[in-house]
Amino acid sequence: QVQLVESGGGLMQAGGSLRLACAASGRTFSSYAMAWFRQAPGKEREFVAAIRSSGDRTYYADSVKGRFTISRDNAKSMVYLQMYSLKPEDTAVYYCAAGQYFSTVVSGNPDHWGQGTQVTVSS
Repeated sequence: QVQLVESGGGLMQAGGSLRLACAASGRTFSSYAMAWFRQAPGKEREFVAAIRSSGDRTYYADSVKGRFTISRDNAKSMVYLQMYSLKPEDTAVYYCAAGQYFSTVVSGNPDHWGQGTQVTVSS
C-alpha cells in the first residue's frame, strides 16, 4: 500500500514555471511506476506524464511534451513534475498516481491516487 500527497500547486501567469511534488509513504515506493494526471473543470481526468520505477524511462502526453519533466527520487520517496512555459489550458487539478506496472499507469489505470493539487494559469 502507498499513500500519496501532492504539493506545490498555485496560481501562475502564462509562461511561468511551477514544480509539483508528490510524497509517497510506504516501503515499496521504488517498485512503483509513478505518474501525474490532471483534470480540468468540466473535463475528464487525463494522463500527463509517467516514469518507470527505476526512473530510466519516461512518457508524456503530447500536450505537455517538451514543457513538462517528470522525475523521481527513490531515496526520498518523491516524484516531481517540473512545468515550464505554462499555458492557461494547463489549469487543472493535478493528481499523483502509482501503479505496479508502467503500462497500466500510462493507460490510466494506476493502483493509487493522491488527493490532488490545484494549478491555475492566468493569461
